[in-house]
Amino acid sequence: MASSRVRRVAKELNDMKADTTSKVTAEPANSTGDLTHLKACIPGPPSTPYEGGHFIVDVKIPGEYPFRPPIMKFDTKVWHPNISSQTGAICLDTLSTAWSPVLTIKSTLLSLQSLFESPEPKDPQDAEVAKMMINDPEGFNKKAHEWAVAYAGAPKNPKFQSVQARSANAPLQVDDSRYQGYNKELINRFVNMGFDIDRVVEAFQYVGIETYDGQDVELEQAYMGDITARLLGEP
Repeated sequence: MASSRVRRVAKELNDMKADTTSKVTAEPANSTGDLTHLKACIPGPPSTPYEGGHFIVDVKIPGEYPFRPPIMKFDTKVWHPNISSQTGAICLDTLSTAWSPVLTIKSTLLSLQSLFESPEPKDPQDAEVAKMMINDPEGFNKKAHEWAVAYAGAPKNPKFQSVQARSANAPLQVDDSRYQGYNKELINRFVNMGFDIDRVVEAFQYVGIETYDGQDVELEQAYMGDITARLLGEP
């Protein structure tokens, strides 16, 4: 007799087949029909660098499902701050702390699809990708699209195929007074991310960072997050 877990997964898969609007799909990963190991497919959303691609997700159903979330990772290589470019591991609260037994495989896949539309570089799975998205959004879009074309079969989109050359982030000569007593190297760590010197100094002052007599110091992670949030215009 099939377990309640398997019966629930079977019903979820049938519901997904009956839904012709979401476009996300899932089926057993192999010919044995094992419903505890699935392969899902997510279409890349319109108006994103992933548009038209088909992204395969490996889905494993734990024994405690639905009281524990499914274990998901991308088989298709993706250039995205919340997805590891090396392993396909995913940073999504729905797959961890925000999981609820009322959620389903389909709703989780739709959350992954939404992640394509709204990446969260401040909560990254892949720091290198997140840094590129913050510092060079045009370059990020170009590379994300190139990967979607190469690995997910997305059609080429001229909108994402070219990127204008970027100028240097900071001028060669800067009036020292603009640093307002802060260490240049400390301020320039943020300037090199693409932010203006005056904005960085204002963010330091807003967060309450001391000048430390112009010495270079290692800021605590919490301060780094507060400064970045201020620079990104978050409340």
